[in-house]
Amino acid sequence: MIRTTFIFSAIIFSCFFWVRHAHAQQEQRYDSLVTQAFGFYEMKEYKASAEKYAEAFVAFGGKGYPGDRYNAACSWALAGMKDSAFVQLFKITKKSGYSNLEHISSDTDLNTLHKDKRWKSVIKQVTANKEKEEEKFDKPLVAKLNKIYEDDQSHRMQIDGINEKYGWKSPQMDSLWKIIGLNDSLNLIEVKKILDTRGWLGSDILGRKGNYTMFLVIQHADQKTQEQYLPMMREAVAKGNAAASSLALLEDRVALGQGKKQVYGSQIGMFQETNENYVLPLEDPDNVDKRRESVGLGKLQDYVNYWGMTWNVEEYKLNLPRYEEEQKKYHRD
Repeated sequence: MIRTTFIFSAIIFSCFFWVRHAHAQQEQRYDSLVTQAFGFYEMKEYKASAEKYAEAFVAFGGKGYPGDRYNAACSWALAGMKDSAFVQLFKITKKSGYSNLEHISSDTDLNTLHKDKRWKSVIKQVTANKEKEEEKFDKPLVAKLNKIYEDDQSHRMQIDGINEKYGWKSPQMDSLWKIIGLNDSLNLIEVKKILDTRGWLGSDILGRKGNYTMFLVIQHADQKTQEQYLPMMREAVAKGNAAASSLALLEDRVALGQGKKQVYGSQIGMFQETNENYVLPLEDPDNVDKRRESVGLGKLQDYVNYWGMTWNVEEYKLNLPRYEEEQKKYHRD
């Protein structure tokens, strides 16, 4: 149990892992416009958001990553411009094989499209994509991992609410962590059985969510278990059976657990006395974004926004001795 520092790790599940081949200047322009588009979305300026996505796709030579096109469809739908929303949805469903039926069916951003006759065509295509994708799935194993995922995440989703209502050191928080710990130990038993008998199976067998769940359970395991399965996950990434972005998070957590510095900046600490969040000790802060990009992670500033932090590399280097000392306290405890 961490006494002086609590380690957070934001796990973001993505349906697509794309390698970008555009020229650097063109891609930087695209990324900048997409960031602006999402900013407008967060401010509920949906038409401005949609138009900025459209500008990004033009700047990228008419191309766009599926996740960005999906977000553009949401902004167009919320702006009341159905035709433009469907253009983006048909692009990702017919050309990119979008298959997340559960998400698109429940996404309230798209509610204004449901009564349009084209919506049935979108859902029909997504359903076909999903069925094709799942032809080789080990469905009993997929179902088991889906249950494990829910067990892993359901109680963790309560952490922020309990912290705000009762406080970090409250009996309610202690009770929640006991439940989380019990679930983690039970989930680990099941996942270790899979890993030890069948290896690190890919998304073609487990689906993206099931494959991701394997990582998630190991990520939440004890240090010895993380170290045991880290080489297996490295091999899985090399074979295309796991995501490099997920491996990066495990690499960081293992390194910190060994008293070393993390490489990708994925682990966030908090001074419990002040509730101040910070990036746990990081190797070569000047080049962290280059390393993150190499494994498919976004810029560190975009990542730390989740905790309301600002990434200033020069300020970070000045404060690094303080962060290292805090980490040493954790290892001494």
